[in-house]
Amino acid sequence: MSNATTPIRNIAIIAHVDHGKTTLVDALLRQSGTFRANEAVAERVMDSNELEKERGITILAKNTAVHYGDSKINIVDTPGHADFGGEVERALKMVDGVVLLVDASEGPLPQTRYVLSKALEAGLPPILVINKIDRPDARPQEVLNEVYDLFIDLDADESQLEFPVVYTNGKAGTATMDLAQPGTDLKPLFDTVLAKIPPAVGDHEGALQILVTNLDYSDYLGRLAIARVFNGNLKTGDEVNVAKLDGSLQKTKITKLFSFAGLKRTDIEQTQIGDIVAIAGVAGITIGESITGVDNPQPLPKITIDEPTIAIQFSVNNSPFSGREGQYVTSRNLRDRLDRELLTNVSIRVEETDSPDSFKVLGRGELQLAVLIEMMRREGYELMVGRPEIVTKRIDGALMEPVEYVTIDVPEEFAGTVIQKLGPRKGEMVKMHGQGRVRMEFKVPSRGLIGLRSEMLTETRGTIVMNSIFDGYTNYQGEIPQRPSGALISDRAGTTTTYALNGLQDRGILFVGDGIEVYEGMVVGEHSRDNDLDVNCVREKKLTNMRASSADEALRLVPYKQLTLEQCIEFIADDELVEVTPKSLRLRKKVLQANRRPRRNQNVE
Repeated sequence: MSNATTPIRNIAIIAHVDHGKTTLVDALLRQSGTFRANEAVAERVMDSNELEKERGITILAKNTAVHYGDSKINIVDTPGHADFGGEVERALKMVDGVVLLVDASEGPLPQTRYVLSKALEAGLPPILVINKIDRPDARPQEVLNEVYDLFIDLDADESQLEFPVVYTNGKAGTATMDLAQPGTDLKPLFDTVLAKIPPAVGDHEGALQILVTNLDYSDYLGRLAIARVFNGNLKTGDEVNVAKLDGSLQKTKITKLFSFAGLKRTDIEQTQIGDIVAIAGVAGITIGESITGVDNPQPLPKITIDEPTIAIQFSVNNSPFSGREGQYVTSRNLRDRLDRELLTNVSIRVEETDSPDSFKVLGRGELQLAVLIEMMRREGYELMVGRPEIVTKRIDGALMEPVEYVTIDVPEEFAGTVIQKLGPRKGEMVKMHGQGRVRMEFKVPSRGLIGLRSEMLTETRGTIVMNSIFDGYTNYQGEIPQRPSGALISDRAGTTTTYALNGLQDRGILFVGDGIEVYEGMVVGEHSRDNDLDVNCVREKKLTNMRASSADEALRLVPYKQLTLEQCIEFIADDELVEVTPKSLRLRKKVLQANRRPRRNQNVE
């Protein structure tokens, strides 16, 4: 089978988060003979990043390839979260068709809508896969009707509406075209891909056109550009032009070429039309640029990415505990790390601020920025982050702010609570349907969503399922109320004691247990009223000879509330920060000394 004649199909698997994309790719890899019979393979092998494995979500778009019959199928696994939309848009530039995966019970959800709208805009032919048909609450026929409604809602054309439907159980690795006949393997899905997705086309002898859609890094070869070959033929050692994003051309020599086979890269001497390849020897290349010929340069259009909607201030950790737990603590470390992130993350931007120790990082949503902070934290960075702000813009003189389309699934008895909570946050209901469990759809300014999820989980006793997606811009909606409660703030440094915390339990919800080191200005809990309260949480009991030594044993602390990184970012007010270190998350006031803080309805205890 010669490299030059293998027919190539390029597909992206798109779906809402947690509908089983990565698990299905695992099964495709296993059944195509990619792994040796005795090879030990991890579950969800495509989620290579530690955070992806923990959260069970895909964050980075990745590609793999399987050989089926005499064809090669390049598969791009895309994230389901709208926050990683930049990854989805890039992935769709590499492919000629999409496999739309929908859960047989949950049906199409907001991100399904988002990724599908992008695929239809790009004119890609879809294959519908209804996954998890083994679920006890599966309802494949109703889900199929919901998907048709979604296609019509998104103005799909006639040819896009004639999509084939495959029913799968990704975990068991089976597929069938007819629910009456259970499948035994994924052959029906492979056959449908070959029949429905057009083979990659282009002119092997034409002008060289290769679009860079992703980057990788090798310790030996430096930066690798992952790119799709649209036209022409590239060989190792060729001199080429890199068409930069600013329109200039940069000459360079290709040192090595790789193609993908399974999860590995294999050396090749020359490229083939439509293949997805890794290219070494292109220093400084970034996503969205194209590689073209020296004699007849014909660059491809740049990739356009949706604008960021949320900004968070990242700054150097200057708390009394700074430098204790992290390896990288200076502003130079922080700047270098953010510059490195910009190389591979197209939907993030970094802006300078008035202070050399602080940077404004703009992204697509809280989750995307929280994932970046968590990754930095695990790499040994210490930093402080502020409250998320929205990115406004002026259109024809009017101030506009981003708005989100929010879908909420909740038991009927909590429907009133949800509506009541979204009222002050300027939420406007679009539709509501269902019985027993109600699905409500709202348009809410992005500002209104900050801190909403944790509040909703409390109000609905953890039964809410909430998803949101960017839905354009609207006129600025005016003031939106902030966190209704104040903070409990430590008024001195020391180590917390059971005795002191026991006296504070009635004042609100504590975020620290006993035996924890604190400093002045550190937030140790949420006050039950709307004002801040400075408290002594390190007070020790004065011992006298009148008290029995066993009297202390009766003190029992209520378990304290341990906040995750996302909850910390959602909780803080404008005058507070989250201190992030490899081992700890602490909340603090921007101004630590109580006597220098503005006396905004603040009490001292």
